[in-house]
Amino acid sequence: MGSCLSSCASVDQTSTAQLSSAAISETTTSVSVSTSVSGNTNSIFSAGTSSSGSSDVQVMSGSGQMLAHPNLRVFSFSELKAATRNFRSDTVLGEGGFGKVYKGRLLDFRNVAGAGSLIAVKKLNSESMQGFQEWQSEVNFLGRLSHPNLVKLLGYCWEDKELLLVYEFMQKGSLENHLFGRGSAVQPLPWDVRVKILIGAARGLAFLHASDRKVIYRDFKASNILLDGSYHAKISDFGLAKMGPTASKSHVTTQVMGTNGYAAPEYVATGHLYVKSDVYGFGVVLVEILTGLRALDPNRPSGQHNLVEWIKPHLPDRRKLKNVMDSHLEGRYPSRSALQIAHLALNCLESEPKNRPSMQEIVETLERIDSDNERPREPRIISSYQAADHSRRGQQHLHYRSPLHPRKEVNQAYPLPPPA
Repeated sequence: MGSCLSSCASVDQTSTAQLSSAAISETTTSVSVSTSVSGNTNSIFSAGTSSSGSSDVQVMSGSGQMLAHPNLRVFSFSELKAATRNFRSDTVLGEGGFGKVYKGRLLDFRNVAGAGSLIAVKKLNSESMQGFQEWQSEVNFLGRLSHPNLVKLLGYCWEDKELLLVYEFMQKGSLENHLFGRGSAVQPLPWDVRVKILIGAARGLAFLHASDRKVIYRDFKASNILLDGSYHAKISDFGLAKMGPTASKSHVTTQVMGTNGYAAPEYVATGHLYVKSDVYGFGVVLVEILTGLRALDPNRPSGQHNLVEWIKPHLPDRRKLKNVMDSHLEGRYPSRSALQIAHLALNCLESEPKNRPSMQEIVETLERIDSDNERPREPRIISSYQAADHSRRGQQHLHYRSPLHPRKEVNQAYPLPPPA
């Protein structure tokens, strides 16, 4: 979850809290939500009803839809307690402002995902100040949205003071972990997988922006992009999502919430939230994908703490870009494609929202870049002199490494300092 970015509140200290690294199989079917949960009626869902009002399903794109009401399974607390072995510490997947996320396994044949299916269970921290609102937002938005690039919310639990959410389990965890994680279990992402992840995440955001009353995600960042066993990307964590402006308005005004380093400058400065405020956050993730560096890191040298401010001048130029590319790629990437993505990032990071591309335009650009990479190239005919020269160079070949990344460097997660 993100947090309030205003001067009176604390900034998200773990700009990549691994909240909702989570949940079940792709073939899950939903069960309609019951009309009562421990005495609480489903009026909690009213905040997110469809703007059309008259239809149960609003088709938003060829591969997704928005339901008029959440269509979720109601879990009992005892079910989820058993699934997580009494919320044992060794089942914790991650932790954020909302609370902890646990890995669980459903044991009842009647459950929506079938017996033995893996799930992720997000449990509200009783001390969370904004927990209920974010829990309700998740149910209202993610409970009504269906798309291949959004994490499936399978159900929820609300018993007494216990608030929990149940998701499909995402085997490969978060993009953040693969870009910045430590340990032998974390493998660097090859270039083609990075592009695949970007396309999937872009499709998810484009879907949210495609309805008549657009959904603004508001907290797009690497830790909220989860990966299944095939590195298929899905957006998670809708606790800060907002309905977009009406047709007569350009923005909605709201309290500034999100994650420092990813939030759009116009939103941080004024509280004016545009649909294309999400595009800015996508641009930040593009830069992280290229460089393998965090959006914010106070442990970097002075002038380099904010990744976008530091790297922006390098993005338009092929040679400068080469110097800041992720060393874990070891030079194995098409320089033309990397430059195209760098130019796309610059467009996403435009200071004026109206000058940024739409998410649908971003999807089309990324798909075109990916398609160009897959086309077979005609072999070049070279002279005998060039062949001999290439042979001499090959004997001295070294993998390229960016000067930003020492050979044995391991990216680490650092807490951000509280605002002044």
